[in-house]
Amino acid sequence: MARTASLSGFPEWLPQERLVELHVLDTLRKTFELHGFSSIETRAVETVGQLLRKGEIDKEVYGLSRLQDDDEENAKTGKTDPNALALHFDLTVPFARYVVENAGYLAFPFRRYQIQKVWRGERPQEGRAREFTQADIDVVGDGELPFRYDVEIALVIAEALSALPIPDFRLRINNRKLAEGFYRGIGLTDTAGVLRSIDKLEKIGAEKVAGLLKSELGATDEQAGLALQLATIRTEDTSFVEQVRALGVNDELLDEGLNELEQVIEAAIQRAPGKVAADLSIARGLDYYTGTVVETVLVGHEQLGSICSGGRYDALASKGNRKFPGVGLSIGVTRLVSRILSQELATASRSVPTAVLVALNHDDSWSAAQDVAAQLRSRGIATEVAAKAEKFGKQIKFADRRGIPFVWFTDDDGKHQVKDIRSGEQVDADPATWTPSEEDLYVRVVTA
Repeated sequence: MARTASLSGFPEWLPQERLVELHVLDTLRKTFELHGFSSIETRAVETVGQLLRKGEIDKEVYGLSRLQDDDEENAKTGKTDPNALALHFDLTVPFARYVVENAGYLAFPFRRYQIQKVWRGERPQEGRAREFTQADIDVVGDGELPFRYDVEIALVIAEALSALPIPDFRLRINNRKLAEGFYRGIGLTDTAGVLRSIDKLEKIGAEKVAGLLKSELGATDEQAGLALQLATIRTEDTSFVEQVRALGVNDELLDEGLNELEQVIEAAIQRAPGKVAADLSIARGLDYYTGTVVETVLVGHEQLGSICSGGRYDALASKGNRKFPGVGLSIGVTRLVSRILSQELATASRSVPTAVLVALNHDDSWSAAQDVAAQLRSRGIATEVAAKAEKFGKQIKFADRRGIPFVWFTDDDGKHQVKDIRSGEQVDADPATWTPSEEDLYVRVVTA
């Protein structure tokens, strides 16, 4: 990246960097829409009660208030008003509220994609910002949602990531039923607590996780050992089933989770070979996940953390007795773009969308130059008109400085020529028919 943002945690891209980000966003949109996902956008704020009803993340939420607020009750009591407003920290919780409020207008199963800014009070570092863009896809059902959507979501994300200018990646997939059934089968009843401890495995290591299981959850040495053995199982085929069975634990929920994870991995072997792995250490810290859980890493860039995560949630959204189960994944667009730029994995072919600058012979030729530009634009060629009739050399330098590859000249007799300022070649041209090569017509994002 060219520079560091003046306000830490709130990245701003330069124009050429922004073109890389737009390429990523456009690629994701196209892929999602090819698979029938509809775009929505939700408001930036939710009530505090809505945001905090699932999972313990209150320290990360940005509250929203007026600079001159006449309600001083919160400050006096030290309590948070559940009806106060806060910026959303992800797109899943707002989406759940959106589904409940609009259920009468939606056709289920509802397939949605959403690309928006979110805000989270994290310590800024590469890959972690306080304001960032996420790209989510979800499928939500009314009352029930076939498990096959868990498989489809994983395959769509694998396809979308494969189309981006990024290194190789792996979707690391587990199933909460598998994990919870296993913990229940070895006598650990606080399965949510075990999951939260296992979720810290990569950060603090096996020894410290074992200590947490014993000190906080009352696990014996044997129970902690078995929980950690399960978390070490990683395969790119379905052999994980035999490895789990070899641990000798029996439970109906475990069987159900094993079967579901096996279906996902089998489909991935066929349709996204080498992109998906069963990883039984994946837990996901948020409480609303109930089945498939996913985290995604860039191969060789694992220290960046997960660039795409999510899973199955059967009870996040409900309205009376009516439940809306769903499954979805979220791509951390800003995290991805930050790594693409910092490692120079890809770059835009030029810094502006403009392909042609129409030069001026003299100030009176500005109107005629606009006519030329209009003809070029009508055929999809991004065009600017020079503002002043300076010497042609200065107008060419201006185009070069802007990254514009072609300069258009029209003499007083109406003869047109276009110059490729990179090669110096200048040829006769007709604004009604001339078109640059496909490579020059649009900004391209090229990989290193």
